[in-house]
Amino acid sequence: MIITLETDYFTKEHKQILRFAIASGHPVKSDILQFFNLPSCCFHSNISSELTIAKSIISQHLIELKAAGLIQGDITPPTVKYCINHKNWDPAKSLMNELLI
Repeated sequence: MIITLETDYFTKEHKQILRFAIASGHPVKSDILQFFNLPSCCFHSNISSELTIAKSIISQHLIELKAAGLIQGDITPPTVKYCINHKNWDPAKSLMNELLI
């Protein structure tokens, strides 16, 4: 039997932990999450100027973080607004803490 994420071998929580871990496991994604988790919460500007990372690299990581539900964003040209998605952020922290205990 080949075990994949799609099989019933893993619980819903296992799958969610994996989704969050993959989404936050890259150093650039980790930097982005730490940046968005600052008290100001939302960011309305060019993130690459703050993190000194190329726009194309940041763009791909933002897409993946948003797909995982860790951030949320509104694109209203000419501005883009990204924030931590608190609906999923707290459960993600809880699940990761449970995994590491």
